[in-house]
Order: sequence, then structure tokens, then C-alpha cells
Amino acid sequence: MDTPVLTHIEDRVGYVTLNRPDKRNALSPELIGTLGAAFSDFAQRKEVKVVVLRAEGKAFCAGADLAYLEELQQNSFEENLADSRRLGQLFSQIYEFPKPVIAQVQGHALAGGCGLVTVCDFAFAAAEAKFGYTEAKIGFVPALVSVFLAEQIGQAKATELLLSAEVISAEKAANLGLVTEVVDTGKLEARVLDFAQQLVTENSAFSMQETKRLLRSLNAKSRQEALDQAAEANAKARGHADCVKGIAAFLSKTKPSW
Repeated sequence: MDTPVLTHIEDRVGYVTLNRPDKRNALSPELIGTLGAAFSDFAQRKEVKVVVLRAEGKAFCAGADLAYLEELQQNSFEENLADSRRLGQLFSQIYEFPKPVIAQVQGHALAGGCGLVTVCDFAFAAAEAKFGYTEAKIGFVPALVSVFLAEQIGQAKATELLLSAEVISAEKAANLGLVTEVVDTGKLEARVLDFAQQLVTENSAFSMQETKRLLRSLNAKSRQEALDQAAEANAKARGHADCVKGIAAFLSKTKPSW
């Protein structure tokens, strides 16, 4: 079985690569756990000054995979709460990571996949990449990501994206503040490498770490309280009739009637 996450280090840049291209790099419990372990490892490595989060295949990350969604329908509230907290912990781990994290988004980033982009410090996207918090389309609640998204781009813009569940262009994502820069597809990898090396060669690791620590400390207590509430809301939503109906429709590739 292929490893769901690949890592390597080159020129002081640590690369974390989602490696489920046949599943559009969809989130599974194994991928979430392996991703967390990769970031824990790079946090300790002095030779890593900057981290790039990227993906194999055409999609960056399509959200939760089908097998995962099927499992969620069978879980108890307690099991869903524990599962929700694990994803929340991963988002927090990346958001509070002591080194700059750059998302290299070569394809669609949807639902939880868009959440991964949200918690990175920078996001460079291919022109044809699409973004969307599409949970409302299947009766789900984008509770966890709402905490980070509102902090990153403001509540009004977060409300627009989360309530509309609209899939937007990379250009609109950049205008909203979700994406740092839109790049021609063939130039994406080189642009990210160039920017990563700019951080490596021109900026103090200490200064970047302390700056990020201070920024993340500003709302730390309220953010954690909000995440605790979000995990419960997420777990409760999974048992709601709308979510059961929406996931069933998604699994059968039909459109639910709301």
C-alpha cells in the first residue's frame, strides 16, 4: 500500500506531499494521522526552516473520502466527537506550526482540503485550481474550519464562503485573502520554490518563529474555546437527518432535495 504522505528535505525546505492521487488526496483517518506525524517531525528538525504542503495528482485535496464518510454514519456521538477533535488538532498543529508553511495548490481544494489551505501561512495556487467549503451542500457543518477562516479573512467573507458553499476560482480566492498568489500552472512549482528560498535565505528563523507565535497568541484562548464548541457541533451535525440524507446522496452520486 502506498504511503498516504511523502516527506523529504531539500535546501532547508521540508516538503510534505499528500499521496493519494487516485482518491483525489481525500482525507482519511490514516492520512490525517500521517500528516500530523510529518509536521511533528519537521517541527523538531533544525535543518528545516520552511515547510511546503503540496499534493500528487490533479487535485490538491477533495475533502473526506467515501469510505470515511460511510464510517461516520455508523459512529456514535462519542466516536464522532473524538474524530472531529483529531481533525481540529491537525488544523491547529499546522496553524500554530513554529515555521512558515506554504500551500502549493495545483488543483481543487474542497471542504476539508480547503481547510488545509486555510491554516497555512501562504498559499500559491495554479490558475485553474478551485476552492470551496462545500459542506452545506451535503447537510454537513464546516465547524472546525470556520474558526480559522474567520480569523484569517474576517467574519463577513468567511460567512459568504461557508453559507454559499460556492466553489470559487483561484482568482476570487486571492481577492478574498484565502490565496496569496495565483500562478500559471507550469510555473507553480518554481514560484513556490523561489518564495520558499527567499524566506530561507533572507529571513531569520528566530524572527519568523517569534512573529508567528505572537500572532497566534493574540486569540489563543478564544480560538481554543471556539474549536471545542466546533468539535461538538461537528459531531452533532453528523447525526442530524440532513447530514445522513446528504451523505447518502453523495455516496450514491445523486443530488439531495432540500
